[in-house]
Amino acid sequence: MSIVIGILFMIATYLMLSKSLLRIIVGTGLLSHGAHLLILTMGGLKRGAPPLLGENAADYTDPLPQALILTAIVISFGVTAFFLVLAYRAYKELGTDNIEQMRGTEGNE
Repeated sequence: MSIVIGILFMIATYLMLSKSLLRIIVGTGLLSHGAHLLILTMGGLKRGAPPLLGENAADYTDPLPQALILTAIVISFGVTAFFLVLAYRAYKELGTDNIEQMRGTEGNE
């Protein structure tokens, strides 16, 4: 699982360093998925035990990592939707999704 998390972080970093706004948005999405997997892995992957503590519970699954990941997924979905709308609006106004052209610094070199 840690290799998959490392690969997700590597791909996300590569995409976020590109000049295309759409690649940056996909990179932030992959980075958030990698963080979700990291939280789930660090919380421990237990199977077969209910997430409830009773009087006779020998082992149980901690529900906190799942709750944190569910909240983070909802927040990252909202942020990604906002980024996509912002990128669409910027593309309609400026006619490009290249970050350098949006800054106006590409022709100065």
